[in-house]
Amino acid sequence: MPAPNTSQMPADSRLAVVMDIGPAVHQRAGLSRYTVNLAGALLANHRDSVDLAVLYNSHSGNAPPLELAAAPAYPLQMGRYTWRLSALASQVFQFPYLPVNSRLAAFTQSAATTPSRAIYHATEHLLPNVAAPTVLTVHDLIFRRYPRHHTLTNRAFLNLAVPLFARRADAIIAVSRHTKRDLLELYGLPDEKVHVIYEGIDESFKPAPQSEQHRVHMQYSPDAPYLLMVGTLEPRKNHAAAFRALAALRQAGYPHRLLIAGGDGWLFSPVRQLPATLGLDNQVSFLGYVSHADLLALYSAADCFLAPSLYEGFGFPVLEAMACGAPVVCSDASSLPEIAGDAALIVSPHDDAGLVNAIRLIIDQPQFAARLRELGQARAATFRWDHCAAETVDVYRHVAELRGR
Repeated sequence: MPAPNTSQMPADSRLAVVMDIGPAVHQRAGLSRYTVNLAGALLANHRDSVDLAVLYNSHSGNAPPLELAAAPAYPLQMGRYTWRLSALASQVFQFPYLPVNSRLAAFTQSAATTPSRAIYHATEHLLPNVAAPTVLTVHDLIFRRYPRHHTLTNRAFLNLAVPLFARRADAIIAVSRHTKRDLLELYGLPDEKVHVIYEGIDESFKPAPQSEQHRVHMQYSPDAPYLLMVGTLEPRKNHAAAFRALAALRQAGYPHRLLIAGGDGWLFSPVRQLPATLGLDNQVSFLGYVSHADLLALYSAADCFLAPSLYEGFGFPVLEAMACGAPVVCSDASSLPEIAGDAALIVSPHDDAGLVNAIRLIIDQPQFAARLRELGQARAATFRWDHCAAETVDVYRHVAELRGR
């Protein structure tokens, strides 16, 4: 089907969306993935109705991802803390935030869209006071549910900022039903203000060829089969439970090692010392960030993927592991049960014996593991970025209509 001739569409039928893509510029974790993939899907599938521009603060010196090069870019040039604190101050004291408002006005004019059809989308927990309808994506409320897993400074900022931003936003996107429940319970928001829109999974996540699986196996664990964890190294990921499970498995005669891929987060140093305490010095490997090709093959070749997290707003690694054909054991905490569905073994993050038994079931029963692999791939295929983008456009239209009444 040919693309619509958007140049001839009436201005009032289009939306001019300015999206803060700061996470995609400065990070490599889940917020980054959300931002770049959502923006990419909007550019690919919704040019007939959405003019998209990207905004970011340039404090890190990084450029926007190449995938977003087609979108006009409006960088800010201020220090990281100046950006965060001034954006918060604009909401606290209710003054127009000129650095963003000026860019909104410039883009609206260049896009030939009426001002009433302009939208500002904040994709992380930072929403300045802008002269347009606003959409705020909230990924999690870990700082409220598990405050000890955040630094004191970050916790203080978020405790002040997030409830204010949530009240001031015209609409909120929650990436899971669990995150929505937290928002309603902790901040007393009206149900109709919070829209649950699941994130997607990149289509590149699929079982790697056997040759690639053999390559990474020889590179990262040549002498033993392995269990795998993926994600930023933070205490809430509950690596400690995985270490204890591995110690019990080794004591029971299983030869497995534990590979952990992901960059350093905060407050992880004490957790990093636990393998030595448990006598696992040579059985746990911290790989840091790995290449995308290696990650696909690591998922595919793992005997079992572990996600015993205490709290997840969504849970990208669970879906990635499933898409690559790894049998998954995850916790019953926060969003993970709704993301994993019936395609994983689900245990309490506080039940060490349950975690060990689930892993043993997968290792000892190949047919059961194969069934989990099939279920996981089918489950992961239902989480799509084109669906996420289409539902997000519906939210944009909703807030534009609210302001237009």
